[in-house]
Amino acid sequence: MELPPFAAWRHHDAREGFEVVFLRPEGTGLRVDGHTAAVEAGEGWAVEYAIALDARWRTRRARVRGRSATGAREVTLEADGEGAWRVDGAPAPELDGCLDVDLESSSFTNAFPVHTLGLATGAAADAPAAYVRAPGLAVERLEQRYRRVEDDAAGERYDYAAPRFAFAARLAYDRFGLVLDYPGIAVRVA
Repeated sequence: MELPPFAAWRHHDAREGFEVVFLRPEGTGLRVDGHTAAVEAGEGWAVEYAIALDARWRTRRARVRGRSATGAREVTLEADGEGAWRVDGAPAPELDGCLDVDLESSSFTNAFPVHTLGLATGAAADAPAAYVRAPGLAVERLEQRYRRVEDDAAGERYDYAAPRFAFAARLAYDRFGLVLDYPGIAVRVA
């Protein structure tokens, strides 16, 4: 299935802002270039990212740049596709077992586990991720869980939970496996 060349989200509630991503095939995988600009808790920030995914949608490399009133930052994550990570060239054993990067600044990156897990309706799985905070770009492990619920005419639905943040929501995805509605975070506009 051919992906759209771009997608965009309006971020709301948790932050006010906008995210746009550009998607293109690269080798057997996918290249994603994205940008989010937002205001959160009275602070303006912007995050730019370039992510390389393999054919199974597993993160292989992510370069993330952030900017806020406190300055500019950059972090590079590299993964072997089997759960081993390097952050800025150094081994990151705390991320062992993570297959995806999840950017706090991005709704788009919640598409990765949906593709990598390939859950049947009613099935659930843990999907720990290498989580990059915004705007400071600290990298940490985030435990997450996805459970696929009954689909509707627009696409797939998943119950998502991130216990560390006491957050749970039903996420709606389109036929491409891209987030349509991330309650309290963002809604797809293109």
